[in-house]
This record gives sequence, C-alpha cells and structure tokens, in this order.
Amino acid sequence: MANQGSNKEATLYRMMTPKHSCPFGLKTLDLLKREGYEVEDHHLESREDIDAFKQKHDVKTTPQTFINGQRIGGYEDVRKFLGKKVRDKSKPTYRPVIALFSLTALTALVLNYSIYGSLISVQAVEWFIALSMVVLALLKLQDIEAFSTMFLNYDLLAKRWVPYGYIYPFGEALAGILMVGGILNWISVPVALFIAGIGAVSVFKAVYIDKRELKCACVGGNNNVPLGFISLTENLMMIGMALWMWFGH
Repeated sequence: MANQGSNKEATLYRMMTPKHSCPFGLKTLDLLKREGYEVEDHHLESREDIDAFKQKHDVKTTPQTFINGQRIGGYEDVRKFLGKKVRDKSKPTYRPVIALFSLTALTALVLNYSIYGSLISVQAVEWFIALSMVVLALLKLQDIEAFSTMFLNYDLLAKRWVPYGYIYPFGEALAGILMVGGILNWISVPVALFIAGIGAVSVFKAVYIDKRELKCACVGGNNNVPLGFISLTENLMMIGMALWMWFGH
C-alpha cells in the first residue's frame, strides 16, 4: 500500500543519456508526481553510471524507485505499490477488437452524417464493415510473418498451402478497399466470400468441434485475443457484406 503520510517523498533513478531518455522513467516520474510525491529525480547519464547503479543495487533494469528507503522497483512495481492496475500481458483480452470496431463504427457514422446528414443508414453499415476489413488487413500486414504463423494454427487452407497465410491479408485489404467505394464488385465479392468462407469454417472447427484454445490472428500475430465467437462473427460479417454488395448493388 502506498505511503499515506503527509510527506510523500520518493527517489527515482532513471536513464537520461544524450541519445536516450527512458520512457518508463518518464512514466514513473509522472505517476509519482500525480500521486502527490515529491520526487528526487536522479539521471543516469552514461553507460558507466547505469552499470555502476545496477551493480550497487543488484538490479537488472532501470528505472528504480525508492520510497522511505525501501526499493520499490520499476514502473510496474510502482504501479502495484500505489494500488494501480497492472496489465497481465499473458491474459486473454478483447481490447484490440473493441478498439478497432469502435473506431471504424464511429468513422462510418461521421462519414454518413457528413455526406447524407444522418448517422444511421445502410451505407453507414457498409462503410463500417468495409473499413473494419481494411484496418484488420493493416494490422496483419504490420508483421505478416507473425500473422501467418498464428494463422497456421487453425486455418484449414493455410495448413494445406502455407503461402495462403501470406496472401490472405492482401485479399482482405483489396476487398475492403473496393467495398468502401462500392466498385468492382465482381472482384471484391468473390474474394471476400472465399477468404471469409474458409475462415468461418476454420474457426468453427477449431473452437466448437475440436475445442481448441487458440489465439486469433484477426488483429495481427502479436496479440492475446482468444479465437472464438468474435473471430467467427468477423468472418460472418464479411460474408454478409459480400452477399449484400452482390445482390443489393
């Protein structure tokens, strides 16, 4: 528990060299000040200073914070000491998916309002799905190696033909971009139906038939989003969008 006394003082040692300012040191300094601590801020300005500090206090990393003469530790240790929440990086989370769909939905609504003067319309739903496809493809393409590796855990076609794991994000991006403009449906619709159809079957088999607990590659290969209902819904939305674009336009 954090010090509740009237004199809240902390001593912080953080890396501050001419070429690098430690971001966790800055975050620790800001956190302590916001919690009402008077911070004695010590800069470790050279590799020699850093190595000497680590050796003296038998620590492997900086920054390091001391409160009432007790070493608390690094940034996350300080957060725990102050009773703040610390994210468990290994714990499954839907935060990336929630953030993505929230932003694409808001973008679609704003576009619709700007052009048509209303928030809700069929066009707004189309933009929401198409923009989501574009952003999902972008996240996959940031690290296509990581995506393809995670994708191989469950996608049925990629398991049989590994290059499909590299092709998928480009197909998703192409279909999404064309659907944003409502053009070249003869390209976007078959592509979306193909990749989403295989994706839906693959997710359903892995999660609901094989009962496997896997991570979803839908938002890229470096995440802890569980493979399951959200992943299946994403593919079904893409299928629905493709069918609507084909028959509705």
